[in-house]
Formats: sequence, structure tokens, C-alpha cells
Amino acid sequence: MKFAVIAAGEGSRLKQEGIIESKPLIRLGGEYMLSRLIRIFTKQEASEIIVIVNPQMPDVAGYAHWLKDAGRATCPCTLTVLEKTTPSSMHSFFEMSSFLGKEPFCLTTVDTIFREEDFGNFINAFHSFTGDALMAVTDYIDDEKPLYVKTENDMTISGFYDTANNCTYVSGGIYCMKPSVMPTLYKCIAEGQSRMRNFQRQLLADGLAVKAWPFSKIIDVDHSADIMKAELFLQTK
Repeated sequence: MKFAVIAAGEGSRLKQEGIIESKPLIRLGGEYMLSRLIRIFTKQEASEIIVIVNPQMPDVAGYAHWLKDAGRATCPCTLTVLEKTTPSSMHSFFEMSSFLGKEPFCLTTVDTIFREEDFGNFINAFHSFTGDALMAVTDYIDDEKPLYVKTENDMTISGFYDTANNCTYVSGGIYCMKPSVMPTLYKCIAEGQSRMRNFQRQLLADGLAVKAWPFSKIIDVDHSADIMKAELFLQTK
């Protein structure tokens, strides 16, 4: 199984709030956020990890290439690094799609902070999943613009909304998917759509089988205050 990390954002909100470090290189529990994900993916026996970085962030690109070339003890599986400036996470996904489209994969942004036990259970569930996409969700809502997820009793996803709409969960930004989702991605790109939430909506419109998998909590590091929240969360068992 392959794993992919979108680390191509500029982290502009963090910089405006005085955070000097590029987002993927912010330390949580002594680990860079990018390193943490790679370590966790390696524990899940990743066959390959694909990371997309922004060439306008040379510190992140340089570190990713170091992991690829010199950090084999840290990442013993194949590590592929793409340097590309993209306008959205969905476009970053598209740039990585040629490396992902032939086997099941897990995709996430670099700033998703979660408990490793939750993630392990998520990946184990996906190994026996018969649908097209299994989406991480959480009932912890602490985002400026959350994507609300409507679920049925069996956790089938029936809608994605910009407002609460009586939904229990929001999207956690972690996606396990199969190659069957790629035509939908290519359609979204061809139609000029952007944002991952539009891709998720299109999956439902195209009739794909999409289910939710609840995590206890997922924190996105978008603001300086989120760094302390994430640190405290990871320290709490």
C-alpha cells in the first residue's frame, strides 16, 4: 500500500502569526511534522511514500530530498519527492496521481495530527474495505471552515456540507482510496474544479462507495495556537 503527503502549502497564516519555521518542519514532540508522518507510514509497511513539496520552500524540499537520499534509516521504504507549486490540495493530489493510481493508497496533508492508534485502526479497516474510499472523520470541530460529513447508520457518507446540517462529524483530511477514484479526480481537474471537498462531493455524485471512519480527534495546524493544542493532544493518552 502506498502513502502520500501533501506538503506544498506556503503556511501563510502561520507566518503572519510569527512562526518562522515552514509548516512541515514545525516540531511536535521533538519530531518534524513531515518526519512524524513518514515514521507512522513506515510502521504501516508502506511500499512507497510520495511527498509533494513547494519548490518555493527550499528548506522543506531540501529536507525531503535528504530523507530520500541520506535518511534511509529513517525511511527504509521507497520515498518519492515531487517539487511542484500547486493552487490547491486537489491539484497536488492530481500531480501525485500517476504514482498512486494502480494500487490502494492513503493520502493526507502534512498538518493532520492524530493518535497513532487511531491511524493504525483506520489502515487495518481499509485493508478489508470493499468500497472505493474510506474517509477519516472526527467529532472534534476546531476549524475555521470545516467540511461537515453526513453519515448513515453504517457510516456510509451521504453528503459533504459547508454548514453543520445536523452532521455529527467533520472531515479529518485523511483519505484511504482505491484506483477507482481516479476518473473522478481527472474529471474535477478537467472541469476546473478545485479544493478537495469538491472532489469528495463528486465521488458521491459519481456513485462511488464512500464510508467514514471516526478518529477520536484530528487537529489541523493552521495557526500558531494550534501548535500548542497539538503538543498537548499528543501528550495525552
